[in-house]
Amino acid sequence: MTTVDQSEINAAVWSACDTFRGTVDPSIYKDYVLTMLFLKYVSDVWQDHYDDYKTQYGDHPELIEEMLKNERFVLPSRANFYALREQRHSSGNGERIDKALHAIEEANIGKLRDVFQDISFNSTKLGDEQQKNDILRHLLEDFAKPELNLRPSRVGTLDIIGNAYEFLIKNFASTSGKKAGEFYTPPEVSTLMAQLMDPQEGEEISDPTCGSGSLLLKVGRLIRERTGSRKYALYGQEAIGSTWALAKMNMFLHGEDNHRIEWGDTIRNPKLLDGEAAWDPFSAVRGKKKSPSEPSIKPASLKHFDIVVANPPFSLEKWGHEGAEADTFSRFRRGVPPRTKGDYAFILHMIETMKPGSGRMAVVVPHGVLFRGAAEGRIRKQLIDENLLDVVIGLPEKLFYGTGIPAAILVFRKKKADDKVLFIDASRDYQDGKNQNFLRAEDLKNIVDTVRARRSVDKYAYLASPSEIAENDYNLNIPRYVDTFEEEAEIDLMAVRKERLELKAELARLEEQMASYLKELGYE
Repeated sequence: MTTVDQSEINAAVWSACDTFRGTVDPSIYKDYVLTMLFLKYVSDVWQDHYDDYKTQYGDHPELIEEMLKNERFVLPSRANFYALREQRHSSGNGERIDKALHAIEEANIGKLRDVFQDISFNSTKLGDEQQKNDILRHLLEDFAKPELNLRPSRVGTLDIIGNAYEFLIKNFASTSGKKAGEFYTPPEVSTLMAQLMDPQEGEEISDPTCGSGSLLLKVGRLIRERTGSRKYALYGQEAIGSTWALAKMNMFLHGEDNHRIEWGDTIRNPKLLDGEAAWDPFSAVRGKKKSPSEPSIKPASLKHFDIVVANPPFSLEKWGHEGAEADTFSRFRRGVPPRTKGDYAFILHMIETMKPGSGRMAVVVPHGVLFRGAAEGRIRKQLIDENLLDVVIGLPEKLFYGTGIPAAILVFRKKKADDKVLFIDASRDYQDGKNQNFLRAEDLKNIVDTVRARRSVDKYAYLASPSEIAENDYNLNIPRYVDTFEEEAEIDLMAVRKERLELKAELARLEEQMASYLKELGYE
């Protein structure tokens, strides 16, 4: 039974960051805090279940041991949080924590392979040996506080911990400047994209630039909320090793065992493949070695998905232009994006991974994608002529961490209801924030309802025909289609003249009055 609420847990994990503040930059210490939250949670779950089994089978330790083998994960005895805390006053905290993490990884290799290889608590990033040992001692003590007792018997549902993890990631994103967009999409935008995709039970969902996995998790959660089913599969790829590790831990803490998150550059080295890299999502069995007697497996090809969502890095300069012409998967047959702007590289990759029948996708882009010419203009024309582009949504400014520029969401579908494109200008509907703006529930509903109705709305949305888009030379700049101009009220010049004369007379009266006062005071 839950005895704490989400805000208590969130406040406790955020205060644990005080150990690092003023000593280590947030972009560095976020990985240590998030990993310690993971370690503390698995340790508390393990201890909770051990105590339950001991109550039931107290005189049979071998039975307790067998029962623990059936857990979602295995926790080696000396690798748990409490064993590390007991030794916190001894030198070597960093080395002990690293060994514990590697032991956990080895014991759960199918779920946590390589997750901790890119993080070291024994790193000089935390200072010299003495400072590092003190910081880690304090961190262990912070997570041992009663407020961070994360046992299921105390905090209840798995979502409490998953939500706390997301809370930390969001707060790190808001304090990490330009780097923030590399690992986190604002929750309101993730919710909007999930709703636009309308995910269904049994579908396969992909994010080729998944960051910490928050967007994938939001799509999966929507399926669970609607159906109560976990029959779906999440796929992702992330280029930055430490961020990929966050995604793996994030999936684990949300109970999303039915996932495949790969580490690598999606454009240069896509890893979500069929053929030799096949993975059965609904049995969660990764590609078994075939015996010599089995037929040869066909060469790997890009895997196709029902839903593809992404918030790729905006206008990435070094995206892999040099290898695009010879791309094995023919992703750039519609054209090669500019050398210094990778937006359409990610869009074309996503287009290529949609399933022929059910495939749909939503991608966050900077507005330049809508109107830039040359190679991008030719690619845009091709996508529109193929009737793949479905919706263009202009978002407010300052929604995304690390950038104040407004962005747009493009929705593509393999099978559309018509040959038109719906343009929505949602740039004026938001809640002001100190550093970030926010989409409110009513803003999300308005966008989603308009997409579903698929019709023009005065000063908000316009359903454009192919000929209209062609007349605009395939420029998708939203103001070309949605007229948001508000006419000013007509000015009554005679009324203005009358008011001016009245003010002039009043000013003369006041001047006369002031002169008499000055005369009385002897200031003639």
